[in-house]
Amino acid sequence: MGDYLTRRLERRWAPRYLFRAGLEIEWGSAVLRGNTRDISSNGMFIEVPDTLWVGAGFTARLKLPQPVKLDCQVKRVEPGLGMGVSVALSENESHKAYRQLLSSLAPAGN
Repeated sequence: MGDYLTRRLERRWAPRYLFRAGLEIEWGSAVLRGNTRDISSNGMFIEVPDTLWVGAGFTARLKLPQPVKLDCQVKRVEPGLGMGVSVALSENESHKAYRQLLSSLAPAGN
């Protein structure tokens, strides 16, 4: 049990911030709608009734005044609630905007 908990904590080294925003999931020709529950520098939890499967890749568009488009991969699924996803960060404008969003949520001094 201790090893499992240690591995789980190691995967979540990045601080998470409660953050609610609508988003669209572009997966092939389908568009799914959901909401973020929390976000971190390397991922987020998306509340969505119909989840994808672990390992599925997709593009998410956060509905903000300046929309942010992110490449994501499903890491875990909570049936009936949503899915935890990783976010692939690069140097494009959307990822810069995502990092700025995280900076605005971080408490002063972090």
